[in-house]
Amino acid sequence: MDKKFLLAIILSFLVIYGWQAMFPPAPPPKQTPPQKVTSAPSGTAAPTTQPVPNTEKPIEPEASKPLLAAAGEQDVTIDNSAVQLVLNTRGGTLKSWRLKNYRDGTGAYLELVPQNVPNAARPFSLEVDDPAITAKLREALFKPDREGAVTVGAQATEVVFEFRDAAGLTARKVFSFSPAHPYIVQFSADVSLNDKALSPTVVWGPALGTGIVSNSMSYAPPPQPIFYKDGKVSRVAIKNIEQHRQEQGTFGFAGVDDHYFLSALIPNGQPLDLRYDPVQVAIEGTDQHLQFISWKVHAPSATKDAQYFFGPKDLDVLQSIKPDLVRAIDFGMFDWLVVPLLRALKWINGYIGNYGWSIIALTVLINLVMFPLRHKSVVSMRKMQEIQPQIKAIQDRYAKLKMTDPGRQKMNEEVMALYKQHGANPATGCVPMLLTFPVLIAFYAMLSVAIELRGAPFVGWIRDLSAHDPLYITPVLMGISMFIQQKMTPTVGDPVQQKMMMFMPVMFTGMLMRAPSGLVLYWTISNLWGIGQQAITTRLIGPPPQHNLRPPAERQLKQAGTGKSTQAAKERS
Repeated sequence: MDKKFLLAIILSFLVIYGWQAMFPPAPPPKQTPPQKVTSAPSGTAAPTTQPVPNTEKPIEPEASKPLLAAAGEQDVTIDNSAVQLVLNTRGGTLKSWRLKNYRDGTGAYLELVPQNVPNAARPFSLEVDDPAITAKLREALFKPDREGAVTVGAQATEVVFEFRDAAGLTARKVFSFSPAHPYIVQFSADVSLNDKALSPTVVWGPALGTGIVSNSMSYAPPPQPIFYKDGKVSRVAIKNIEQHRQEQGTFGFAGVDDHYFLSALIPNGQPLDLRYDPVQVAIEGTDQHLQFISWKVHAPSATKDAQYFFGPKDLDVLQSIKPDLVRAIDFGMFDWLVVPLLRALKWINGYIGNYGWSIIALTVLINLVMFPLRHKSVVSMRKMQEIQPQIKAIQDRYAKLKMTDPGRQKMNEEVMALYKQHGANPATGCVPMLLTFPVLIAFYAMLSVAIELRGAPFVGWIRDLSAHDPLYITPVLMGISMFIQQKMTPTVGDPVQQKMMMFMPVMFTGMLMRAPSGLVLYWTISNLWGIGQQAITTRLIGPPPQHNLRPPAERQLKQAGTGKSTQAAKERS
């Protein structure tokens, strides 16, 4: 019974984990003919195919000539403690948003604004009902009140972009940056035509990153719409986006995220109208596509001192901005346990300074706390192992009875009497293992989503704990340690079931070959701890008993119930 229950737990985990590895998200449906970009070498972003510039300057009607505008296209660079961003006068939009604390494959600051989508709208573009005015706002050269480089110091910094033309079109954008929240932009926009206020839609455009998608266990899934409404977080896969192109209601936050990063509006309680559209860009020379999600939002709250978050899904960062924003991190069903584990990992790392060693330390602490439960489980399994031959003998005596035969009740009574005589209880072997199962799943979930492990080195060849082991050393060690631990564990059950359990290390080794090395490290250390604990438990309770062949009289007892054996027993008496 212990083995069947343990097998069920392992197989359940195997199905959950294997499903993600074997069935990656389906490619998104083709909506429009994809734009093409030139393929790039591995590890670099694909360069943008630039449109051929029109050298002929169009002649503008006198009524639409700019009255307040920049002399030409220029950048305004803003630096704070965590972000280096660039605002551009063309449309008064966000051109670049680079995170100083995170690196790309080349070691440079990580860029979150896609740079490889030709002719795409940039973040903080504006749309109105009139397409001509929308086109004008997109191409207008907004005049900034600051030029060159701006550093956000101890006080909040504000940058204003303005445009006005002779046709009566006036637009003003205000970007505010606070030193307390470096990943937040407070944005306001006003658009009017002949002194009549227009209600613009804020267009974010494609998000996030480079659009390069990996279906391996390296955790580079495509971006997806995400919104928090009515106490529930919704994440929409690209294949299901047709049913969620437009979302309306009052949201706690809404935007687009990927595995580690988020771009989202944090509204102030007013209803919003969201629009999501998939964007594909073909990589020339291949059958692959870069995948993005373009999103826009319409509501007064989107243009009046609205807060937009653009940064990492870091637990402490999100918590400091708004508690509900933490829900953007997909901790799974055991989030109540994952969050304390993540906080414990960060606390330990504050002293150790290396997340690899911090994972080892936390794994040891967790296993130390669970030592009594596992010890009790092993002791119970040992008792079950000792009386297994006697249980088998009882079952053999009643083997010919049908399941509906009342005589089966007698067999159950004999088995229960044997349990009571030897102080054995199948539940005492199952329950402790069941209590450790949530910890295993929670630790797996934590290591899968913790951005703290992204780019975090351990030792030697392991330079990124969120990526797989490039030499596959730790998965092999994990498999070997799991096999040794399985051999040392007391076995209860039929031989076929035992052989199946011994095959599990091979299956898990194959599954975890491309899993994050931080997760494999945790599993390996847990196995090594289990081996050590099994050795200590065996030393405390002694080696398993050696069962000899049953004497002739006991073998004859097995045949009880047949007339011939019963008559022979009477004659001898």
